[in-house]
Amino acid sequence: MSLTPSSPFLPSRRTVLGGALAAATVALGAGTATAADRSWPTEFPLPNGFRPEGIAIGSGPYAYMGSLADGSVRRADLRTGEGRTVLAGASGGAATGLKLDRDGLLYISGGVSGSIRVLDTRTNRLTATYQPTTAGFVNDVILYGDRVWFTNSHAPVLYTVPRGKKKDGLRSVPLGGEWEQAPTGISANGIETTPDGRALIIVNSPIGKLFRVDPKTGHATNITLKGAADVVNGDGLVRVGNTLYVVQNRLNLITVFGLDAGARTATLRRTITDPRFDVPTTAARLGNRLYLVNARFTTPPTPETTYNAVAVPLR
Repeated sequence: MSLTPSSPFLPSRRTVLGGALAAATVALGAGTATAADRSWPTEFPLPNGFRPEGIAIGSGPYAYMGSLADGSVRRADLRTGEGRTVLAGASGGAATGLKLDRDGLLYISGGVSGSIRVLDTRTNRLTATYQPTTAGFVNDVILYGDRVWFTNSHAPVLYTVPRGKKKDGLRSVPLGGEWEQAPTGISANGIETTPDGRALIIVNSPIGKLFRVDPKTGHATNITLKGAADVVNGDGLVRVGNTLYVVQNRLNLITVFGLDAGARTATLRRTITDPRFDVPTTAARLGNRLYLVNARFTTPPTPETTYNAVAVPLR
């Protein structure tokens, strides 16, 4: 069910309560998972040549992972590591960022294909496909209010589509203010929400900066980093309360920051490393774990190249 806030950009009391209920539901499930996941695998294989990029987890013990190779989506049972394809790929397709809503709809960024797709995970059928007119790389995605927000890594613009089964269309919000766009290559990458729910957080990978973005205007403000010079190669973002986890892909590192409510500053708390990291891109949380996919960008991709996903404790 899609929740409609009292304004397009600030969550209503119903949305906040709904989010709190959802968080409580996840927490309850996470409590069970926390006890049970001691025996759950912390590493599981993906099909050869899959080239994972995005990962999303709901309240249940299932992870959805997208393929950069062809746009297919795979579901894995986190209790066993066993998985199956739930959305077939196609030539020229890609699935980068993924986000699963409470109603079972999975929102999929299309990378270089420039598409945005919506998969109903109860039927494994697409319910909507959007094609922005701005050429670029639709990279990552976050749920915010009654809409879904996507970054474009090749252009200073955000895309937003309605949550649920509404079809009021795709919108574009140009990035401005202090935003810095690289002349070529990747700029905007991972996206999250601020702790107070009033803005978005976007990481700019090549310059290693975090930005607080007003979703109504696209005005970006540099977030002051304390204890860290930058977050170069920042990719996926995960926020748990006032704690922000930044996956720095080619550094094989997760940097953990404490945020103030408005995300004006980010203070380094610790870093997480693991010898199993092989260019992790995005992460998703269940219980006391973060699950990450290894994109292996430093390994030439072939149909025989092996890939996997790993889990690390939140600590």
